[in-house]
Amino acid sequence: MIDPKLRGKVALITGANHGIGEATALALGNQGVKVFASFFRPPCQYSEAELKRAEETGLGGDILYRAMQQKPIAHLVNWFEEAGMAISVLEADLADERNISKLFDVCEKELGPVDILINNHTHCVLETFDPEQTSTDESGIFLTTAANIDAHFVANSRAYALMMQAYLKQYLRNGLNWGRIVNTSTDAARCHPLNVSYAASKYAIESYSHSAACEMGKYGITVNVIAPGPIQTGYILPEDEKAIAESTPLGRVGRPEDVADVTVFLCSEQARWLTGQLFYVGGGHRIPG
Repeated sequence: MIDPKLRGKVALITGANHGIGEATALALGNQGVKVFASFFRPPCQYSEAELKRAEETGLGGDILYRAMQQKPIAHLVNWFEEAGMAISVLEADLADERNISKLFDVCEKELGPVDILINNHTHCVLETFDPEQTSTDESGIFLTTAANIDAHFVANSRAYALMMQAYLKQYLRNGLNWGRIVNTSTDAARCHPLNVSYAASKYAIESYSHSAACEMGKYGITVNVIAPGPIQTGYILPEDEKAIAESTPLGRVGRPEDVADVTVFLCSEQARWLTGQLFYVGGGHRIPG
């Protein structure tokens, strides 16, 4: 077995209470990484009873995804404590820029300065330019507005950029010489009809990441981007899951662990010569298109 040489490192992971963030926390924890898990449970239009029923049935769709977002993080803390691993958590809305420096300050106080930054949190509301495409069903496709554009770019672009800046500031202050940043985009960032602001805000992450890789390389920091294909984090309906699996060369929908394992590799010593790269992690989902 290849040793990624991560034991004892400190990782700050956003969106860590469910889906890809949770899987990444567990995967890094298995490598002996101390994890500082950030999460945010946004306001939700569904009742607690509806969310609980969605989680119990597990049938997928917007309501199940929102239920996953509301998951308490105690289950992750329990796993780390039972494994004798270090973890600290903080709920923070990263649309409020004051919370960004707070994350790094609390992490340094409780676990030490951040070696690995995993920007994984996301804001996603379906949007379209075309009024004929809007809908009021469960998923809800809304007309693009200034407020919706701003909400996506504040959470998905600005917060990622400010997180990287705060990371470098702490890194330099502590005289570190080894660092990893992995940012999460999407394989549909270049073009995503009916999800236009989400896609555009993710595309901005890719640009920020490439610039950061150029600027931070001299300090021993690699910066890479993972662009997942369809990953079942709750939002994919059963009928869509079947269609996606049939159109994907590897024949199934992705799981959060598929992305988490690539993240571990990009954080590893073996990935020391990779920076400024975009990795599509989707079982070949983009190939047919």
